[in-house]
Amino acid sequence: MAGLWQQLSSVEPGRVLVLLSIVLYLCTGVFSSNAKTRAPHLERFQVVTGNFSRLYLRVGYHKIAEIPAGAYNLRIQEMTKSRNYLALQTKSGVSIINGNWVIDRPGIFNAMGTQLTYQRPNEIRSRSGETITAPGPLSEDLHVYLIYQQPGPSVYYEYSLTLQNLHPTPEPDISSDFLHLGRQPNIMLAKSTLPHTETITGPSGKYKTIGPSHSGELDKGDMTNNHIVKEKAHPNQVPSGPSVNPEPQPNYTWSKSGYTECSTTCGNGRHQVLWKCVEKDSQKTVPANHCDSALEPKNQEENCNTQPCPAYWDMGEWSECSRKCGPGTQHRQVICRQVTHVHTNGTETSVALAPEECGLTDRPETKSICQLKICSQWEIRSEWTPCSVPCGVGQRSREVVCVSNQGDVERDDECNMKLKPESLQNCDMGACARSWFTSLWSQRCSAECGRGNRTRTTMCLIDYVTDLPLGSCEGERPAEVTSCDAGPCQNRLEWYTGPWGQCSAECGNGTRARSVACIFNNNGHMEVVGQHKCSALPKPITAQPCTLKPCGVQWYVTDWSTCSRSCNGGYRVREVRCLTDNITSSDSCDPSVTPESREECNKQSCSAEKDPSCSDQFPNCMVVVQARLCIYPYYRSVCCTSCSHAQKTYSNRIQKKQIRR
Repeated sequence: MAGLWQQLSSVEPGRVLVLLSIVLYLCTGVFSSNAKTRAPHLERFQVVTGNFSRLYLRVGYHKIAEIPAGAYNLRIQEMTKSRNYLALQTKSGVSIINGNWVIDRPGIFNAMGTQLTYQRPNEIRSRSGETITAPGPLSEDLHVYLIYQQPGPSVYYEYSLTLQNLHPTPEPDISSDFLHLGRQPNIMLAKSTLPHTETITGPSGKYKTIGPSHSGELDKGDMTNNHIVKEKAHPNQVPSGPSVNPEPQPNYTWSKSGYTECSTTCGNGRHQVLWKCVEKDSQKTVPANHCDSALEPKNQEENCNTQPCPAYWDMGEWSECSRKCGPGTQHRQVICRQVTHVHTNGTETSVALAPEECGLTDRPETKSICQLKICSQWEIRSEWTPCSVPCGVGQRSREVVCVSNQGDVERDDECNMKLKPESLQNCDMGACARSWFTSLWSQRCSAECGRGNRTRTTMCLIDYVTDLPLGSCEGERPAEVTSCDAGPCQNRLEWYTGPWGQCSAECGNGTRARSVACIFNNNGHMEVVGQHKCSALPKPITAQPCTLKPCGVQWYVTDWSTCSRSCNGGYRVREVRCLTDNITSSDSCDPSVTPESREECNKQSCSAEKDPSCSDQFPNCMVVVQARLCIYPYYRSVCCTSCSHAQKTYSNRIQKKQIRR
């Protein structure tokens, strides 16, 4: 600060006031006097930039940066083309791009509340590396990784952060009396060159450099490199103080001092000419404000490094692995190229050369071994089950599953189906013996009194399993019916049924009936009595549905409609359809026996006498007819004459239409 005051003391008083006001504004954000405050709150932002570069790393994932939530205008760019890859992951460890050693295809990924665009330029035509951009803002912290595979990685990234809860920034209010005295001082902050640095640009144009710790705080040491360039009055400027005889002033002019760095190391690049202010006579360099800035040459460019670029191997992108799991191979295209011209917009013109121009001994590999994951394997989880039959040929099974290298059960198609162990095979338990098997006799006699029967079931089986035809077993078939005696029958009422009659329909659904009688049985002596005496006993059914055979197609009709007229001849209609057994329409019915769909009715003459009970009870019954309310009983009764007349008119109209048809 002492040096700053010494510099300010050599300046005119009016200029000192202006310089002090500007310095105070840059240091504190507020002018010492006559400060004008901006809007109560303005949203300001910081631009955070960083560069990650190392010569050697171990192969694998390396964290580059942690971008906080709320960041926007993200850009992550690999500075040079390489075999390294960029990767993204959430703070909780969920992979977004190129996670778990799986390289994703370039495209758009929706995550973190924004849209991430992943680009991998065509490696044959481009020399730039991968880029990831996003408009933001991020909904949570984002971790950026580098998948290291090739030495010398270099990654640049930048993003913006909104500064919240900041005090209003005052605007300088400089009196017009001092505007001609000089310009604002230039403030320069030195930047240290680190392997991995971040630079934050604040709203007021200040910069701060942050080391690998990403602390985000300005180093106190950075301020020691700041300096303020002292302003001198222009030689042709008239001072504002009392008139003093000026001494003769030397002449100054702009002189070429050098060039900026060439835009390319080869292939005809461009660089700009740098100028300095010098005294014409002595050619001594003086501060730039001694020269007229309007006369300084601007944007003068010249060619540089016009020699052709050396040939290089242009490597294409690796193809997909030939196998989904286990060791496989992948290929890429390698071409010898030479850049002949580098354009101002950054594009290049190159030509393909013979491989010998690049050196066959240094040619990169075009084939590589790859492995996406370890293949899943078959695992036998159980022993063979017992044979499904006690004799003869049956089957047995066991559990065979596909298991990943982590022990999880997966789908069968994840394993090699050709190598799957048997999970089902036949088993032979030897010849089966054929024997007669019978069930137990029924416990009850078929008759409640007198003589009846008991029954059982007889089957020819092969060791309790297979049901064979009854003639397959040797020996005589066991009896299935035996007699039983339920005791004498005395004074018993019983229902007796006759045989079923014929089915009422030759085809399709019909019914059949039988006779039922109430019998009084007294020890074998039977007598028919009235059915009411057997009412306490459950009565057998006397009719049941029957079907002899399907009818195929046949005609079906609906009921006749109401006659169109009550007298003097009308007609009625019904719908006739040809249907199959499953009630679907058909055209296969016999047309010669088609039932009538229309017939005449009510041919008697109409009586001229009027019904005294039919009359209109309201004067506006024509409205009822027009609104078609005569279909309701209430309106037909209160507007009987009008509704009856309307019905006759409608019937005549329908009849005329039918006649015209």
